[in-house]
Amino acid sequence: MDQVQSPSPSDFIREIIEKDLKDGKNHGRVATRFPPEPNGYPHIGHAKSLCLNFGIAKQYGGTCNLRMDDTDPSGEDMEYVNSIIEDIRWLGFDWDDRLYYASDYYEKLYQYALQMIKSGKAYVCELTAEETRQYRGSLTEPGKESPYRNRTVDENLALFERMRSGEFEEGSYVLRAKIDMASPNMTMRDPVMYRIKKENHYRTGNRWCIYPMYDFAHCLSDYIESITHSICTLEFENNRPLYDWFLDQLVEGDRPQQIEFARLNLTYTVLSKRRLIELVDHGFVSGWDDPRMPTLSGMRRRGFTPEAIQNFCERIGVAKNNSMIDVALLENCVRDDLNKRAPRVMAVLQPLKVTIENYPEGKTEEFEIPYHPENAAMGSRKVPFSRTLFIERDDFLENPPGKFFRLAPGREVRLRGAYFITCTGVEKDERSGEISGLRCTYDPETKGGDAPDGRKVKGTLHWVSAEHAVSAEVRLYDRLFTVENIGAEAEKTGKNYTDFLNMESLIALKECKLEPSVLNSPQLKNYQFERQGYFCVDSKDNREGQLVFNRTITLRDSWAKIEKSVFKSARPAQETKAVEMPPKHRDEPKGSRSELPEVSIDDFAKLDFRVGRIMDAEPVTGSDKLVKLMVDVNEEKPRQIFAGIRPAYPDPTHLIGKKVIVVANLKPRRMKFGLSEGMILAAGSGDIWKICTFDGNPEPGDKVS
Repeated sequence: MDQVQSPSPSDFIREIIEKDLKDGKNHGRVATRFPPEPNGYPHIGHAKSLCLNFGIAKQYGGTCNLRMDDTDPSGEDMEYVNSIIEDIRWLGFDWDDRLYYASDYYEKLYQYALQMIKSGKAYVCELTAEETRQYRGSLTEPGKESPYRNRTVDENLALFERMRSGEFEEGSYVLRAKIDMASPNMTMRDPVMYRIKKENHYRTGNRWCIYPMYDFAHCLSDYIESITHSICTLEFENNRPLYDWFLDQLVEGDRPQQIEFARLNLTYTVLSKRRLIELVDHGFVSGWDDPRMPTLSGMRRRGFTPEAIQNFCERIGVAKNNSMIDVALLENCVRDDLNKRAPRVMAVLQPLKVTIENYPEGKTEEFEIPYHPENAAMGSRKVPFSRTLFIERDDFLENPPGKFFRLAPGREVRLRGAYFITCTGVEKDERSGEISGLRCTYDPETKGGDAPDGRKVKGTLHWVSAEHAVSAEVRLYDRLFTVENIGAEAEKTGKNYTDFLNMESLIALKECKLEPSVLNSPQLKNYQFERQGYFCVDSKDNREGQLVFNRTITLRDSWAKIEKSVFKSARPAQETKAVEMPPKHRDEPKGSRSELPEVSIDDFAKLDFRVGRIMDAEPVTGSDKLVKLMVDVNEEKPRQIFAGIRPAYPDPTHLIGKKVIVVANLKPRRMKFGLSEGMILAAGSGDIWKICTFDGNPEPGDKVS
């Protein structure tokens, strides 16, 4: 097999694989696997593992198997198998003809268990569950050997056969490995290999009433499938000696190697399968595919694209230490992707009627408006215009504050792609006093949205012709939880995690008005509703005569963030190494006058300081000073910034969520570890430099002066 070189920089797993290939290990093969348990729907955490396992196989010309790790009949179901298959294919991965089930290996695993008994490495134990816990010992005390540990081989074989035949009740007997009850690793204290479960299995029915434990079945399933690199998350690190021990007892020749990496933890999100099952079973969400769920089916229904998820998984990389990733990074990946692919249309979510009094009654005209301002290949659509329109209720204020540039009495604004209009009157409900409509005039000379006399207007509004509008239900989805770290907050306050559910995570608007081009849109079709956000056609409730759209993600609000920074494209720079502070300046006593050259106020004014929010932080492998930060400064994507603050923050994950001062207009530097797209301000001396942060609540992208 030809070796495929990995990109640089590489993660530690690829470095292991490249060394194995260089050393000729596994005869130059690379074979990975993705082994989900079919007792739930795949979520964004699984997507990280999928991208890693299938990505490595593709990169090195190898294979990746899909295996249903179905060794526990409780809760496993064909529904979950089908969802796993559908979600993985949707994400863009294929396993060819290599779909396997651990349940297909039951007879082989049973024979391996018999081999263990015959070699004196396993025994049948009848301690109760409570007695087993007591005999196991603790982290500071060794365990005690079971009184059944020294049964003869024949006695163990006979009992194990009777376990298989169904003679015993659940919990009365187990098969245990005979290892070391004094091992400092409690996983190695005679772990259970088989237990009795008298439940129907979704594939094997009632043919078996004993089932192998994960630790026994998993390593041998990897071996049976000739897996070379068994990549799993960090919670299995303590189980690796047991993984290797079972293989040592039972197989020879090439064998799989277990490698652990950090699992994905996202702010404002729970990924525990138990918690997700509770959310579904207790009715907090409508199902596994609820668009607020972090499941792949939920994200697909919400309008996330496979490309956005893959890009997110690539950006967060692979690490050895657990950390918390800001969900804003995922949201930015979705925005970046949909910005390129989503056609623009106009939708009024909270309609306010506008009558253009000087526009001829009964007249209709059409405006040709592009689907995408930067992609002519998407084409255009004809948008009808008439005397009565709908605009967004929030786009009108009767008594506007400063810097509100939308419609107000006597004010002129642009209707997107159509005409300038001026508000001449306000209609109100006699009983409630609420505004029920507006009277306006239009300037026919401004057709297309520009004035021939060159006058400018500051506000541009989206609109829909009332006569031609299509009615739809639009569901505004938001984050399911109100706090960043749900588990930590629950532990700190003593509350249940459901106490932090966002009661406004779904707002359904029933009488929205959309331009007619959206009629007959296919399921999951993505759109940008101009000035609103990205939306998609719902795949479940949408039907003929009942349009339903789901909000995928919001746009940035120019009213809330008036001073929006513009990302400056990076020019190629010469490669440099991280530059440390000169020793004279670094060790300068407090209070002494700096010997650095003075600068004028004009020089200082050239620096563009902006508020940034740290979305991810991790140590840089190979450096004892640098931390890699992903910083949101309200641009198209977060900036990658390398900062020499590691001595002050040994665990930089504590920085996630903090707001910092970013020097935003520095030329990006090509460093040894990657491109650094700015600098954050820090204060200190010696090797200890702590970030400068803020009082109050400034927003990312706000200017600092």
